[in-house]
Amino acid sequence: VIMGCRDRARAERAAREIRAEVGERADGGGELVVRELDLASLRSVRAFCHRVLQEESRLDVLINNAGIFQCPYMKTEDGFEMQFGVNHLGHFLLTNLLLGLLKNSAPSRIVVVSSKLYKYGEINFEDLNSEISYNKSFCYSRSKLANILFARELARRLEGTGVTVNSLHPGIVRTNLGRHVNIPLLAKPLFNLVSWAFFKTPLEGAQTSIYLASSPDVEGVSGKYFGDCKEEELLPKAMDDLVARKLWDISEVMVGLLK
Repeated sequence: VIMGCRDRARAERAAREIRAEVGERADGGGELVVRELDLASLRSVRAFCHRVLQEESRLDVLINNAGIFQCPYMKTEDGFEMQFGVNHLGHFLLTNLLLGLLKNSAPSRIVVVSSKLYKYGEINFEDLNSEISYNKSFCYSRSKLANILFARELARRLEGTGVTVNSLHPGIVRTNLGRHVNIPLLAKPLFNLVSWAFFKTPLEGAQTSIYLASSPDVEGVSGKYFGDCKEEELLPKAMDDLVARKLWDISEVMVGLLK
């Protein structure tokens, strides 16, 4: 398992916890490695993929899981609006650079973590980078809609290759994803109570990703959207193939795959 993580120290700490929990296998069959990967930097994405392609002879599963949520207006190293840049464009480049290895390793799987909040997003091709106007909630939803459209278009392009791609909603999970959301001090105890009562634990939130990555139930299933390990219906705007293709073409130019 390769953990592609932005913060090397936190990643190593998590890896140590995982190794301690899983234990060293007697047959030496399991290995966990940490690699630096910052989805807000196309340079970092390219360096990560270059190393994977040099070191690995096969890649069975790619889980696109990084995300930033409702942050103030910021830009990535390459000048993209942060949520669109990390949640969509970083994963778009990462997946495309590893596609050859995934095809050579078929049957293989790509899993794209989206969100039900895609329902509140629109793909505005006139202002993809939010230069004209920025709404942190809307821009998060747009990036998650882009995830689903990307997964659908990629599934179409991968037909017959043995590589499947599906997207999912993990649920509302107790992580620090919401660190940019300002909760009034007086409301924090109530919010903490609600989150403990109703939010998923990280382990629970990972279940649909694990299901799509490993379950025989979804062997050969591609281009679908899941929640709680079950296929779910999408709104028409998330199934618009013309928008998906246009978004793909523009994304290729934005990340430098095409001039």
